[in-house]
Amino acid sequence: MKAAAFSFAVAETLQAASAALAAGARPMAGGQSLGPMLNLRLAQPPAVLGLAQLPDLAGASETATHIILGAAVTHAQIEDGATPDIGTGILARIAAGIAYRAVRNRGTIGGSLCHADPAADWVTTLLALNAEAITFAQTGGRAIALRDFFAGAFRTVLAPGEFLRAIKIPKLRSDESFGYYKSCRKPGEFAHAMAAVFRAPDARRVVIGALGTIPVRLEGAEAEPAAIATALRSQAPGLDEIAMHMQLIAVKRAFESLAP
Repeated sequence: MKAAAFSFAVAETLQAASAALAAGARPMAGGQSLGPMLNLRLAQPPAVLGLAQLPDLAGASETATHIILGAAVTHAQIEDGATPDIGTGILARIAAGIAYRAVRNRGTIGGSLCHADPAADWVTTLLALNAEAITFAQTGGRAIALRDFFAGAFRTVLAPGEFLRAIKIPKLRSDESFGYYKSCRKPGEFAHAMAAVFRAPDARRVVIGALGTIPVRLEGAEAEPAAIATALRSQAPGLDEIAMHMQLIAVKRAFESLAP
């Protein structure tokens, strides 16, 4: 099927991009999610606005405690080590597992978060890492903790005219570790079960994705291995026994992969 007719423009400034989005244009960075939706006519916007060329969305930087990735940074750039990492190649390993190289060459970290697919790698892993979304709007941008960024499957809290500018991710300290595991029927597919684990001396965080809705985020007592099954059943009551079993295996493997 071919896409319904729409106009296309490339944003030249942050302010112009915000104005166009407020007027109803649909944002596009790498187009790896929106492109198929347009072709299948699941999305039929009157206008599409390209954001990937904006310099403000393309860079990467770091401080002593965080890295900041522009929303238009591609998965391939992260995979190839062209951007700072939070630890010993953690982000690069996550990026390398996303779909296929052709998709990673075009797909962006910001586009993935804004598409908000519950089975997307960055959605689950960056929730576990306590990342922040940095937005831009004509009325002023804001910093949104990622746990508050997702409003549901394929939905975010971005307002009309507001778009993701960057993602701020804490670096791992020497006494912190992170693990991640996902289960796919074949390479390149979206996951059928996934879990990310963050562990520090004073904190433990488990995020379970690929549930069809916002990933389940467990902290404190709920994130202890013996309590995870009970907490998951409580927060995701629609899971059948097979799906529950797959998710608990993903959690177990994520704990086994914990590394600084």
